Amino acid sequence: MRSFQTALVRVLAFFALAAPAIAVAQSPTRIPLPNNSPFPISQGVWVGNTLYLSGTLDPDFSKPPAKDTKAQTVGALQSIQKTLAAQKLTLGDVVMMHVYLAADPATGKMDFAGFMGGYTQFFGTKEQPNKPARSAMQVAALAAPGALVEIEVIAVKP
Repeated sequence: MRSFQTALVRVLAFFALAAPAIAVAQSPTRIPLPNNSPFPISQGVWVGNTLYLSGTLDPDFSKPPAKDTKAQTVGALQSIQKTLAAQKLTLGDVVMMHVYLAADPATGKMDFAGFMGGYTQFFGTKEQPNKPARSAMQVAALAAPGALVEIEVIAVKP
């Protein structure tokens, strides 16, 4: 019994000493939105080796002519790709993706096939075979009028 208590005390002492170092290593680092945007969110937040990116739209979704779901998906993923590259990551480092699809005004339904047409240009390809875990859902609307696709990702630094 005595050796068990001694071992337990050593383990607890280790964690008591290591906990502050672990907490410091896990403190968040926030990436501001580009162009000194006053919008009250971060573009992303690092916690340890994990990067959480805010929802991203195609930066040109509202420019004429109107873009469909596939084109907006490609634009959003290209934007995410640039943001990841600035953080020394790639789309291959993405481990989780949440996709929000608004109804296409022409059909009144989300265009999942259009989304997949854009998505499969970036994931599961010969050049980039990694595929993240993913959720895709239709939402009533996105915050930006005319936006059909918003994508948020979680990436892990290798």
